[in-house]
Amino acid sequence: MQSLTGLDNKQLIREAYRIEGITESQCRSIFLDWALSLPSGLDHRSAITQILDHYSAAPADHPMTQVLRQGLTDMGEPRRRGGWRTRPRD
Repeated sequence: MQSLTGLDNKQLIREAYRIEGITESQCRSIFLDWALSLPSGLDHRSAITQILDHYSAAPADHPMTQVLRQGLTDMGEPRRRGGWRTRPRD
């Protein structure tokens, strides 16, 4: 288990929980910046779980909590969505 400071070295998540009236859109932007600043090799799922555990006293409907929970969901296999390869050929 890593320290919270090591998981949130820019203090982005901490500040998101402190901002009154923060929106889900703003939290998504903060989450993206946080995710991009994670050290390589660090398991993002483990990091998110540890952060959620730390902020478990925060209201469950806080936008940052919701964004973090969404970050834990599995993303599907990327698929190609267009282009000449998907068009029917005769």
